[in-house]
Amino acid sequence: MKPFNIVLIEPEIPPNTGNIARLSAATGTVLHLVGKLGFSLDDRYLKRAGLDYWEFVTLKRWPNLETLHAAAPEGRFFYLSTKVARSYLEAGFLPGDYIVFGKETKGLPEELLQANPERSFTIPMPSEKVRSLNLSTSVGIVLYEALRQSGRLA
Repeated sequence: MKPFNIVLIEPEIPPNTGNIARLSAATGTVLHLVGKLGFSLDDRYLKRAGLDYWEFVTLKRWPNLETLHAAAPEGRFFYLSTKVARSYLEAGFLPGDYIVFGKETKGLPEELLQANPERSFTIPMPSEKVRSLNLSTSVGIVLYEALRQSGRLA
Protein backbone atom coordinates (compact mmCIF):
# COMPACT_ATOMS: atom_id res chain seq x y z
CA MET A 1 0.00 0.00 0.00
CA LYS A 2 1.26 3.49 -0.80
CA PRO A 3 2.60 5.58 2.07
CA PHE A 4 1.19 8.96 2.98
CA ASN A 5 3.40 11.97 2.30
CA ILE A 6 3.96 14.86 4.69
CA VAL A 7 5.23 18.00 2.99
CA LEU A 8 6.80 20.84 4.97
CA ILE A 9 7.35 24.06 3.08
CA GLU A 10 10.30 26.03 4.46
CA PRO A 11 10.15 24.73 8.04
CA GLU A 12 11.94 27.04 10.46
CA ILE A 13 12.17 25.30 13.84
CA PRO A 14 14.47 22.24 14.03
CA PRO A 15 12.69 20.40 16.88
CA ASN A 16 9.37 20.58 15.02
CA THR A 17 10.88 18.95 11.94
CA GLY A 18 12.68 16.41 14.13
CA ASN A 19 9.41 15.47 15.84
CA ILE A 20 7.72 15.14 12.45
CA ALA A 21 10.59 12.96 11.22
CA ARG A 22 10.05 10.63 14.20
CA LEU A 23 6.30 10.58 13.44
CA SER A 24 7.13 9.73 9.82
CA ALA A 25 9.34 6.84 10.92
CA ALA A 26 6.64 5.54 13.26
CA THR A 27 3.94 5.62 10.58
CA GLY A 28 5.86 4.71 7.42
CA THR A 29 5.19 8.16 6.02
CA VAL A 30 7.48 9.91 3.53
CA LEU A 31 8.73 13.31 4.72
CA HIS A 32 9.28 15.96 2.05
CA LEU A 33 11.17 19.15 2.90
CA VAL A 34 10.59 21.92 0.39
CA GLY A 35 12.52 25.13 -0.20
CA LYS A 36 14.88 26.97 2.10
CA LEU A 37 15.08 25.43 5.55
CA GLY A 38 15.49 27.60 8.63
CA PHE A 39 18.21 25.23 9.88
CA SER A 40 20.81 22.73 8.71
CA LEU A 41 19.93 19.06 8.44
CA ASP A 42 22.92 18.54 10.75
CA ASP A 43 21.34 20.70 13.48
CA ARG A 44 21.68 19.02 16.89
CA TYR A 45 18.14 20.01 17.96
CA LEU A 46 16.72 18.49 14.79
CA LYS A 47 18.67 15.29 15.41
CA ARG A 48 17.74 15.21 19.11
CA ALA A 49 14.01 15.54 18.40
CA GLY A 50 14.21 12.68 15.88
CA LEU A 51 16.18 10.58 18.37
CA ASP A 52 17.76 7.48 16.87
CA TYR A 53 14.98 6.95 14.32
CA TRP A 54 16.57 8.86 11.44
CA GLU A 55 17.59 5.67 9.67
CA PHE A 56 13.89 4.79 9.41
CA VAL A 57 12.84 8.13 7.90
CA THR A 58 12.28 8.36 4.16
CA LEU A 59 13.34 11.97 3.60
CA LYS A 60 13.14 13.82 0.29
CA ARG A 61 14.31 17.37 -0.46
CA TRP A 62 12.79 19.64 -3.09
CA PRO A 63 13.89 23.11 -4.20
CA ASN A 64 10.25 24.27 -4.47
CA LEU A 65 6.69 22.99 -4.48
CA GLU A 66 6.44 23.18 -8.27
CA THR A 67 9.24 20.63 -8.61
CA LEU A 68 7.46 18.26 -6.22
CA HIS A 69 4.18 18.72 -8.12
CA ALA A 70 6.00 17.91 -11.38
CA ALA A 71 7.53 14.77 -9.83
CA ALA A 72 4.09 13.60 -8.64
CA PRO A 73 1.70 14.62 -11.45
CA GLU A 74 -0.97 12.15 -10.31
CA GLY A 75 -0.56 13.07 -6.64
CA ARG A 76 -3.43 14.44 -4.59
CA PHE A 77 -2.26 17.41 -2.56
CA PHE A 78 -4.08 18.67 0.54
CA TYR A 79 -3.15 22.06 2.02
CA LEU A 80 -3.51 22.75 5.75
CA SER A 81 -3.87 26.31 6.99
CA THR A 82 -5.44 28.48 9.64
CA LYS A 83 -6.50 30.80 6.79
CA VAL A 84 -9.36 28.57 5.60
CA ALA A 85 -12.59 27.43 7.27
CA ARG A 86 -13.21 23.85 6.12
CA SER A 87 -12.26 21.16 8.65
CA TYR A 88 -9.68 18.50 7.83
CA LEU A 89 -12.34 16.01 9.01
CA GLU A 90 -14.13 16.70 5.71
CA ALA A 91 -11.12 15.62 3.66
CA GLY A 92 -11.23 12.15 2.17
CA PHE A 93 -7.62 11.02 2.52
CA LEU A 94 -6.26 8.10 0.53
CA PRO A 95 -2.91 6.32 0.76
CA GLY A 96 -0.34 8.14 -1.35
CA ASP A 97 -1.80 11.60 -0.65
CA TYR A 98 0.45 14.58 0.01
CA ILE A 99 -0.48 16.60 3.10
CA VAL A 100 1.16 20.02 2.91
CA PHE A 101 1.98 22.40 5.77
CA GLY A 102 3.58 25.84 5.64
CA LYS A 103 6.33 27.43 7.68
CA GLU A 104 5.71 28.07 11.35
CA THR A 105 5.60 31.87 11.18
CA LYS A 106 3.61 32.41 7.98
CA GLY A 107 1.87 29.22 6.99
CA LEU A 108 1.07 28.56 3.35
CA PRO A 109 0.89 31.36 0.79
CA GLU A 110 -2.58 32.83 0.21
CA GLU A 111 -2.20 32.33 -3.57
CA LEU A 112 -1.70 28.59 -3.10
CA LEU A 113 -4.82 28.31 -0.93
CA GLN A 114 -6.90 30.43 -3.31
CA ALA A 115 -5.79 28.28 -6.24
CA ASN A 116 -6.79 25.09 -4.37
CA PRO A 117 -9.94 25.83 -2.34
CA GLU A 118 -11.31 22.28 -2.75
CA ARG A 119 -8.10 20.85 -1.25
CA SER A 120 -7.54 23.40 1.53
CA PHE A 121 -8.43 22.52 5.12
CA THR A 122 -7.92 23.65 8.70
CA ILE A 123 -7.85 22.12 12.17
CA PRO A 124 -10.79 23.66 14.06
CA MET A 125 -9.88 25.29 17.36
CA PRO A 126 -12.70 25.92 19.84
CA SER A 127 -10.78 28.73 21.57
CA GLU A 128 -10.57 32.05 19.74
CA LYS A 129 -7.64 33.01 21.97
CA VAL A 130 -5.17 30.81 20.07
CA ARG A 131 -4.19 31.53 16.45
CA SER A 132 -2.60 28.22 15.62
CA LEU A 133 -1.23 24.94 16.91
CA ASN A 134 2.39 23.83 16.90
CA LEU A 135 3.44 22.48 13.50
CA SER A 136 4.38 19.02 14.74
CA THR A 137 1.11 18.76 16.68
CA SER A 138 -0.85 19.76 13.57
CA VAL A 139 0.93 17.20 11.41
CA GLY A 140 0.22 14.48 13.98
CA ILE A 141 -3.47 15.34 14.18
CA VAL A 142 -4.04 15.31 10.43
CA LEU A 143 -1.78 12.35 9.65
CA TYR A 144 -3.48 10.15 12.22
CA GLU A 145 -6.88 11.06 10.75
CA ALA A 146 -5.57 10.06 7.32
CA LEU A 147 -4.28 6.78 8.77
CA ARG A 148 -7.64 6.20 10.50
CA GLN A 149 -9.58 6.84 7.28
CA SER A 150 -7.40 4.40 5.36
CA GLY A 151 -7.78 1.65 7.98
CA ARG A 152 -4.11 1.67 8.96
CA LEU A 153 -4.68 2.00 12.69
CA ALA A 154 -6.48 -1.32 13.16
